[in-house]
Amino acid sequence: MKIFERMEVKDYENVIFCHDKASGLKAIIVIHDTTLGPALGGTRMWMYNTEEEALEDALRLARGMTYKNAAAGLNYGGGKAVIIGDPRKDKSEALFRSFGRYIEALKGRFITGEDVGITVQDVEYMRYETKHVVGLAETSGDPSPVTAYGVYRGMQAAAEEVFGTSDLKGKKVAIQGVGKVGYTLAKYLNEAGAKIIVTDIFEDNVKRVVEDFGAEYVKPEEIYGVDCDIFAPCALGGVINDETIPQLKCKIIAGSANNQLKEERHGDILQEKGILYVPDYIINAGGVINVADELEPSGYNRERALRKASMIYDTIKSVIKKSKEENIPTYKAADRVAEDRIKAIAAIKTNYILK
Repeated sequence: MKIFERMEVKDYENVIFCHDKASGLKAIIVIHDTTLGPALGGTRMWMYNTEEEALEDALRLARGMTYKNAAAGLNYGGGKAVIIGDPRKDKSEALFRSFGRYIEALKGRFITGEDVGITVQDVEYMRYETKHVVGLAETSGDPSPVTAYGVYRGMQAAAEEVFGTSDLKGKKVAIQGVGKVGYTLAKYLNEAGAKIIVTDIFEDNVKRVVEDFGAEYVKPEEIYGVDCDIFAPCALGGVINDETIPQLKCKIIAGSANNQLKEERHGDILQEKGILYVPDYIINAGGVINVADELEPSGYNRERALRKASMIYDTIKSVIKKSKEENIPTYKAADRVAEDRIKAIAAIKTNYILK
């Protein structure tokens, strides 16, 4: 991969490689855009097959955060970090403190917190070395419950569009990935009376949701072909692709995973097939809305964060409306909503303010 050429195509600001031999840290921090403010985005820990795969994930995720934060009305830019390693085996206090020092060296240009594979305790270790972290136990804590709530509200908006009602009772929902977000989403859906089908690469995750909510289990490779109303990707990205699209039997795709479309053209294919795709960075914004509330001058307020996350319903309705009016796929409509806000704020920032 020619890194500078890759950065130029989508106009990235920074790519930082972080290494510490003593702790085993291998991490990549990507800052995409800081027009709206300092970059805000989580840190992910995953067993990437190659360093190139890790870099590609960081690049895609960072840009997604720019659009997510803009569309959610937050005054933050987009960034993301990935740590290469097994989150179940390779963690240590030293590793996260070493990573925290790299965050501190950026002097507030990047604010981070939890993502896949990262816990509140991991963030607490980072905090020993930097103040530029969110999702702490004494403030907002784990953001995944609010992410799940936002996804649930997004599903309701999509259901109203497709089925004429936001009531999910009796609707069949297939959830791919039932970790922290997927589990809580299943809880909301169970309470709403939906029928739940799940899969996950981790057996203990599956066992928990099957026992707690009476969900049906299918093997990971079978989830795409499940006959359902809503398919909810809640694991990793790129799952909507040339191989999986022909298998889909759903009417709506609405899940928490980032970068669900392998390529943009897959969003075009979904529209042609009559499947409503709810753009991932719109529907999964609850988590960043929640942690961003920590940065408010008045401090974190749970009710305010949930109220903002609930408005994801209205944002999705606006995206669907724009998609219809301009006859464009929903992923393009979402991009335009985010880009319009970034351009508007960039224009007023040309005015000099004495500080």
